[in-house]
Amino acid sequence: MTTSSAEKILSQAESLCQQRNVRLTPQRLEVLRLMSGHHGAISAYDLLDLLRTTEPQAKPPTVYRALDFLLEQGFVHRVESTNSYVVCHHFEQPSHTSAMLICDRCGSVAEKHAEGVENILNTLALNSGFTLSHSIIETHGLCRDCSEVEACTHQDNCHHDHTQTAGKKRGR
Repeated sequence: MTTSSAEKILSQAESLCQQRNVRLTPQRLEVLRLMSGHHGAISAYDLLDLLRTTEPQAKPPTVYRALDFLLEQGFVHRVESTNSYVVCHHFEQPSHTSAMLICDRCGSVAEKHAEGVENILNTLALNSGFTLSHSIIETHGLCRDCSEVEACTHQDNCHHDHTQTAGKKRGR
């Protein structure tokens, strides 16, 4: 994520917290900053390690409380299958349905708005008398770059990094 998009996310989060009259404490903001500067999903313990560079006394509850707040406000999503977290890129729409495209090789997570799927889920919920609060769909596979690497047949004479293999679980 570029610095300008990370700054935009932090600025937008601060603005929404002011509108909602909730406190975005310095620790919560720092956790969001660390996440917005990270490529892909990140585990709570990896976040703790990063946070300890500026706050050596930080403990797991510090990170989990910050993550709970950020989840509650819709600023981040929990990626259940990898027990990790990723910044939401649609947090101005708190009730959107997200499709998480999770690369099993590099660990990248791309969040996409799932409009068509959202309509189907809303219809299913309505027909069942169920009220949706939010939906996150997780799918696993390979991103474009990793698909190219996996399809490469010239491993002796190419520019790809073949040291990483598909199927490695990230964020744990």
